[in-house]
Amino acid sequence: MNQPSNHFPLNVFRAYDIRGKVTLLTAQVIAAIAHAFTKLFKEKGQTQIVLGYDARLTSPAYSQILRTVLQRNFEVIEIGCCSTPQMYYAARQYQNNGIMVTASHNPKTDNGIKWVIKGEPPTPASIQQLGLMAKTLYDQDYLLPQVEEAQVQFNAKGSAAYITTLLEDIQLKRPFKVVLDGLNGSAGQSAEILLKKMQCEVIALRCQPNGHFPDHAPDPTQAAHLDQLRQAIVSNSADLGIALDGDGDRVVLVDENTNIISADRLLALMAQICLQRLPGREIVFDVKCSTMVRRSIEQLGGHAKMIRTGSSFLRQYIAQSKGQAIFGGEYAGHYVFNDGRGLGYDDGLYAALRVMEYLSEYPNKTLSELLAAYPERYYTEDTYISTYNNDPNVVLNEIARLSLQYHAELSEIDGVRLDFDHGFGIIRASNTGEFFTVRFDADSAGNLDKIRHTFVSMLNDHYPKIAQDILNAY
Repeated sequence: MNQPSNHFPLNVFRAYDIRGKVTLLTAQVIAAIAHAFTKLFKEKGQTQIVLGYDARLTSPAYSQILRTVLQRNFEVIEIGCCSTPQMYYAARQYQNNGIMVTASHNPKTDNGIKWVIKGEPPTPASIQQLGLMAKTLYDQDYLLPQVEEAQVQFNAKGSAAYITTLLEDIQLKRPFKVVLDGLNGSAGQSAEILLKKMQCEVIALRCQPNGHFPDHAPDPTQAAHLDQLRQAIVSNSADLGIALDGDGDRVVLVDENTNIISADRLLALMAQICLQRLPGREIVFDVKCSTMVRRSIEQLGGHAKMIRTGSSFLRQYIAQSKGQAIFGGEYAGHYVFNDGRGLGYDDGLYAALRVMEYLSEYPNKTLSELLAAYPERYYTEDTYISTYNNDPNVVLNEIARLSLQYHAELSEIDGVRLDFDHGFGIIRASNTGEFFTVRFDADSAGNLDKIRHTFVSMLNDHYPKIAQDILNAY
């Protein structure tokens, strides 16, 4: 007997995708979501859907449920275990519709779903509407299809066209010795094949899909997760390291000296690459990127455009810019090229290849030398601060009001961001829980402390607990 709809986990329908604990994502829940997708794709007049999944242990079974329900009304093109960029690529051949079973960089206890319809990622509002639709369908007894136990299947044929396209796009003037860390996700296998076809010497780490994720979550933005990669760079005297997240849409690069390259510095370099080809165009970045990014874009002669955080917003903005926005990036490690090359979506491997191609034009330069123009910043990573049951909007409005006494540029695109001469600070309300996200960045340790204390002083009187947590944020 099906569970009543009050057991339906609406909280897994988040701002950018569906994501949550596998204990919540039961077969019945996935089936309800599949029927909601049926209604959604039919309303859009679509007839074809590409279906892929990541390396997680539950992903093949979830994919089977989706296929069983969807194939009653659509032609479903299964591409097996793949990266999200590979799904986007394949979707272009089939009305630009695709569904990807993945929880990206989350721990192995999670899973989720991403999708595009006619090439467009979902908006936060449409994700909530899909959730409400699935909740309504959840009670119906006919929903649950019979599904056999499934194993992860890597589809070499499905990745061949994607690999061929990247080989035609990227022209390395010299090969590199590369340490590639797939973090046991679904992107490493194709990335290894591609780099070897480019005549690179590849030291492959964790490139086989393994949903047990025996070491840790497939999140390359955590420095501790890159220890194996950094050691391999030293022991193999490699030119660089590439780490891809669980579904391959994000990347972290490490230079020949084992320095982890921050997203801010990488974004500035990629902006340089694009603006040299197409001067004067627009470069897009999210509100969590440093002041250095905007200034670098302007110094390079480009137009700097700051938008709210979220890779779906980034892709939408670039797609709707009519070619004016030639590149965009996020602090989280998503990078989208739109300079007449690339495919207009975030692909970690493609971003790494564009940097390698640019580096190959300088026979005697190392990656660290290439990045010397964009020195490392002093910064805090995203820190999560409890709201302590305060209304986030009231808190943010208070900060915005009090900030007027400081010599800072105020932005309320997404939370409250204050830009000072020497750095910035931002506090945003979470889309997924009762907490704030806080980040600070500056050109020196002393200025970083000054910016942090500015935010603390604005909160001390009315929100002392939040102020104390920000003081302790590192």
